[in-house]
Amino acid sequence: MTELGPLDTGFMEMEDTDRRVSLGIGTVAIVEGPPPARDELRGWLDRGLERHSRLRQRVRRTRLDLKAPVWEDDPNFDLAHHVRWTALPAPGGERELKELIATELTERLDRDHPLWEVVVVDQFTEDRWVLVLKAHHTMVDGISEITLFESFCDPAAIEAGGRRRPDRRRSRTGFLQLARKAIQAPVSIPRFALGTVRTLAPVLFAAIAPTSESSLNGPIGRQRRYAVARTILPEVREIAATFDVTVNGVAVAAIAAAYRRLLLSRGEQPIPTELRVMVPVSTRTTEAKQVLDNRVSAVIAHLPIEVDHPVERLIAVHEQIRRHRSRGETDAEKSLLSLSRRLPFGLVAEVFRLAVSFPQRGVVALATNIPGPRHRLTLGGRKVIELWPCIPIAMRVRTTIAILSYLDQLTFGVTGDYDTTPDIETISSGITTEIAVLLAHARDRQASQRSQFAVVRAIGSARSRHTTA
Repeated sequence: MTELGPLDTGFMEMEDTDRRVSLGIGTVAIVEGPPPARDELRGWLDRGLERHSRLRQRVRRTRLDLKAPVWEDDPNFDLAHHVRWTALPAPGGERELKELIATELTERLDRDHPLWEVVVVDQFTEDRWVLVLKAHHTMVDGISEITLFESFCDPAAIEAGGRRRPDRRRSRTGFLQLARKAIQAPVSIPRFALGTVRTLAPVLFAAIAPTSESSLNGPIGRQRRYAVARTILPEVREIAATFDVTVNGVAVAAIAAAYRRLLLSRGEQPIPTELRVMVPVSTRTTEAKQVLDNRVSAVIAHLPIEVDHPVERLIAVHEQIRRHRSRGETDAEKSLLSLSRRLPFGLVAEVFRLAVSFPQRGVVALATNIPGPRHRLTLGGRKVIELWPCIPIAMRVRTTIAILSYLDQLTFGVTGDYDTTPDIETISSGITTEIAVLLAHARDRQASQRSQFAVVRAIGSARSRHTTA
């Protein structure tokens, strides 16, 4: 048995404190060809069970909650508890699939059993079917959720170079490093704690300081809506290269534009500092890719929704994220979570309960970028055509957006509160529109640069001919 980490426990406490919240993370795979037979599906899932023992484990709380909950083997494990088959109502298209996904995001996972399940939609359009994987945030974050899905897929070819061998030299010196840290602890721990608090102070302030009134933040109900936006990854990379920003910066800028359009469509004026968005940042190392747990930190950034020009807004987003990361906020938060492992569980749990109960008004959105597989995935030889990400909402944040890359596609999965986000499609359409606008600006700049280069080259050629003459 292993104890849950502080963040894993926090997600459990968050769900326990708010009956309207379900913290399942989903991946929707649209697959080509006929659906599998039940025995064939079981073979795929058995493959994942062999790789991840966590799939057979449930969460057990300790008596009086004196210690952290632990993962223990489910003595009554039955794969049938974790598989459901369903069908979409006519006409069985994308609208009906998104409604099904919204329902799945509403339903809580059964705490009496391991916290995951698979839903098979055996008919989607003429020659496709759908597999929906859902796992509790206590067990996975966005990256490990994709790792879990990949474990059900057909084994991929081993990449050149294989896995990196463990560093034996580092392991031999581990004891000496541990001893050195123990000697330095009376001095280093207080200094570390002070530095961590100083670094995180702006983050904590951004999380609790209220913004102006906005329809993006407020009480949420139990039901959900779901929308999806598809963009082409090479085009996003082209935009990033042209304006010397990151792919993540382009994606977040598109989200900022979408929220600007949403607020304007609701008759609300976008103002500076109104849109504080939490951007989770993975702290997962390459060696920990196969581990099912949570390894994330976060920054809270002000998205410049008051900026009207798309390129200016993109540059402003890029600078915002760069400044937050350069301050070391993500490392400080990771260190703080590590430090919390040494604290009594009851104290850590109470902090999370208070955080959930507190009506926060500082953060109004969440956007997370999940790097997905670059190679084609298959299930029983059937091609996985698309992957859609799905993440929950909680703590008065009425919409969240997950960004997932797969092959040459960058997909945005938008989750919203049912009652307060009837216009959720405005967000998804706003994202695709903004990517198209930024791409047009990028190509205009490229054409201008080529024209300038041609002029310079022509002048140089003319001077060369004049000198020769």
